[in-house]
Amino acid sequence: MGLSLNSTTQKLSKFSGDNFVYSLCKVLGISGLAFFLVYLLVLNHYSTCPASDILSPLYRIWTTPAPNSEVREKFATATNINHLVFGLVTSVKTWKPRRPFIEAWWRPNITRGFLFLDKAPTDELLPWPVTSPPFVISDDTRKLEVESKHVAPIMVRMVHAIWETFREGGEGVRWYIMGFDDSVFMPENWVHVLSKYDHTKYYYIGGYSETSISNLWYSFEQAFGGGGFALSYPLAAAMVKDLEGCIRRYPYVRSHDTIVQYCVNELGVSLTVEPGVHQIDLVGDISGFLSAHPQSPLLSLHHLDYTNPIFPSMDVFQSTTHLMKAGNVDQSRLLQQTICYDKQKKWSISVSWGYSVHIYEIIHPRAMLKRPLETFEPWPRNAKPPKFMFNTRWPCETPSVFFFGSIEKTSDNLTLTTYARAPSPGKPNCQWKGNQTAAHITKVQVFSSATKLSGVERSECCDITSMAGTDVAEVTLRACKDDEIIG
Repeated sequence: MGLSLNSTTQKLSKFSGDNFVYSLCKVLGISGLAFFLVYLLVLNHYSTCPASDILSPLYRIWTTPAPNSEVREKFATATNINHLVFGLVTSVKTWKPRRPFIEAWWRPNITRGFLFLDKAPTDELLPWPVTSPPFVISDDTRKLEVESKHVAPIMVRMVHAIWETFREGGEGVRWYIMGFDDSVFMPENWVHVLSKYDHTKYYYIGGYSETSISNLWYSFEQAFGGGGFALSYPLAAAMVKDLEGCIRRYPYVRSHDTIVQYCVNELGVSLTVEPGVHQIDLVGDISGFLSAHPQSPLLSLHHLDYTNPIFPSMDVFQSTTHLMKAGNVDQSRLLQQTICYDKQKKWSISVSWGYSVHIYEIIHPRAMLKRPLETFEPWPRNAKPPKFMFNTRWPCETPSVFFFGSIEKTSDNLTLTTYARAPSPGKPNCQWKGNQTAAHITKVQVFSSATKLSGVERSECCDITSMAGTDVAEVTLRACKDDEIIG
């Protein structure tokens, strides 16, 4: 009986084991068949995609190595001039007369970018000079202009230049800066300012017009393109995917700048304003504006051929080149306003580095001197108040004005800029004067550190180091002391 029971147990055990294997195989078979059917359905749905695309999420998990130290270091490096690409729109007709604007700031083999011509350069423009940006003939956008029935066809080419700049830009680009053939840029300052922003995110950076009417006519939310605007690489990459579609969606918009704003807004991005971008929608003598620059790095100047020359003794192109003599030495200080006082003489001195010095024969508060002296008029001239996007002043006393003449390094490693007397702005005088005249001062010498400014969150301070018994005023710029009150 025991033997019979043992035999039966062995048979049952064998049967149970066989049944388990059979059940397991059955489950695996059914699961495999189900997986295969699902695979066929997915494959049929994505019949136009490579298999690697279908399985790409898993593929990337399995095959993408962790970033090595070289890759991490590459993306951790600070933004430099090689990360910026300039896209400059021009035409064969306007390039020759405006070429000096670009060549005043362009640095061959250092600055990256392209000049987009509307057609092949004529013989008079050849051979193409190495002092100019390399040219690219713009894409033929006539079909897009006709299909979109755009009210301002020229704007189509100007907007389309974003795609062309992106295409031609090359590797390692973090920012695309768009401008025109009469845009004067300060590349070093652009590097400094853009370094504040995360280039891996969507950014649209530029400036308003200086006049209220221009912003009202076009938009208070757009970057005015003559002053230039910057697009981060990810934003530009997203825009160019459907840039022509965006152009088609706004055939009624007459402004290239507004079309760009609309295209950017479609991606959920708003304008980031930088005060150093200047459209210069001003006419006449803009020296008052430039002599009280906003406390921010100078990034660009536009429309300089629509204003008086910024240096009265020169023409417009000579003036631009002359300003860049100071800019090429130290862009970080260019136009930065520094204010100090001679309390004994009761004089106020305002230095716009690399451009001008104003001496007032009375103590004026800093808050007043930071307002531009209204030597200019709005564009258009018949604009009604409020005319400007900033406060101005119209004092009845006018300053002694000195314009930048030369720049050099001193033996003790300082930078010396010299400013020569010029006629004061033609505004009416009054009895608001001090007791000691500055009429005998013919020249102002300004000494500044050879070390460039790392930021302008706080303006520099200055000391008047030598004035008595001479026709030369000497001013030394320095870092402000903690809690120092100037006045």
